[in-house]
Amino acid sequence: MPRRNPDRDDVPPLDLERARRGVQRVQQWGDGEWAVRTIPGGASTKTYRCPGCNQEIPPGTPHVVAWPSDGRGDESDRRHWHAGCWRARERRR
Repeated sequence: MPRRNPDRDDVPPLDLERARRGVQRVQQWGDGEWAVRTIPGGASTKTYRCPGCNQEIPPGTPHVVAWPSDGRGDESDRRHWHAGCWRARERRR
């Protein structure tokens, strides 16, 4: 008897806009809680300056965006970091 696959009607369609924005999570660090979003290379269209190394993050480069998760800030509180700089930032103090 052939194997029957379950219906796949209950799978929601892929949200391409959400995939372009990246995945957001909250991280706890020594200096507080941060909302962190991973930005895929294809979604990066501008040049940013990484506060960890003070170097440019060119368009098309995967990176992270972080801002305080307390909800009191606005878009101007967002900082774009190289992923490695973000992970190593507590060692640089």
